[in-house]
Amino acid sequence: MKKQLKVGNVTLGDGNIYIQSMLKKPAHDIEASVKQALELQEAGCEIIRAAVPEAKDARLIHALKSALKIPVVADIHFDYKIALEAISAGADKIRLNPGNLEPDKREIVARECQKHEIPIRIGINAGSLEKDLLQKHGVCAEALAESALRSAALLEEIGFSDIALSVKASGVKMTIDAYRLLHKKCGYPLHLGVTEAGTKRLGILKSAVGIGSLLCDGIGDTIRVSLTDEPVEEIYAALDILKAVGKGKGAEVISCPTCGRTKVDVIKITSEIEAFAAGIKKPIKIAVMGCAVNGPGEAREADIGIAAGNGCAVLFKKGEIIGKVAEDKMLEALKKEIEEY
Repeated sequence: MKKQLKVGNVTLGDGNIYIQSMLKKPAHDIEASVKQALELQEAGCEIIRAAVPEAKDARLIHALKSALKIPVVADIHFDYKIALEAISAGADKIRLNPGNLEPDKREIVARECQKHEIPIRIGINAGSLEKDLLQKHGVCAEALAESALRSAALLEEIGFSDIALSVKASGVKMTIDAYRLLHKKCGYPLHLGVTEAGTKRLGILKSAVGIGSLLCDGIGDTIRVSLTDEPVEEIYAALDILKAVGKGKGAEVISCPTCGRTKVDVIKITSEIEAFAAGIKKPIKIAVMGCAVNGPGEAREADIGIAAGNGCAVLFKKGEIIGKVAEDKMLEALKKEIEEY
């Protein structure tokens, strides 16, 4: 059975998929970090993670909590005192690998998290696997899953089970296989991502294949698209991945790829409709089709759609024809129908 975890004002394991990102400004630059966090929140980020490399940087957690409406996760590595400072500053979740702490320090952190009802995410990366697992398995999905479950057991032994897990690799198939193993072996919420995915073009593609495959399997509770780019690009990509697997929020525009039968500029029309619909928060499927072969059928599958022909277009709404407009009026007519819908 899937365990549910409260992280601020969201609940992991409730059937929703929450979008995460991580701040990329220096932790000591509080003003720039808060500004970036607000941009991410506005773009659609639902959970923010911030690195806390030193105890004094816990001030950032307090500043973020004061400015944001979404949960804040403190990313901690080796110093239990930093974790305690972040908890005291109001963190909604701690990202921590318990194996990095001595047993007594690990228990101190776990008890403090219990006291404040804060979960811990255990994040395992292919680049930091334990030596014995490397000797036993090498770098592979089995090693990632075993490391995550071993780390969770360290917390379970002291009675702490408010745990989320992630197992990330730069290889897409290894990442998919590791998450599938975890999904079979535990009921903890899973945070999905392909780490070190690269710059925007290939990074989005690798993330879409990895995260999208798992979401289609019914695996995953939170996602992060890790890009070597501005963090807001991670949010846009995550939103698109959710739309692509049928779990999206906001407008989805489908369009034909065009061919020699096309009589109108579908590329231009679709680009304008995408820009027009970008701010829509309610779910709506919009179709822009460019010919009479597949266009009417595909447009009927959308909430609102057009199937363009030679100098004109037919408008559809929920599968029903609602009008016919001239080519120079079709864009205006489609926008009007979207607004009314």
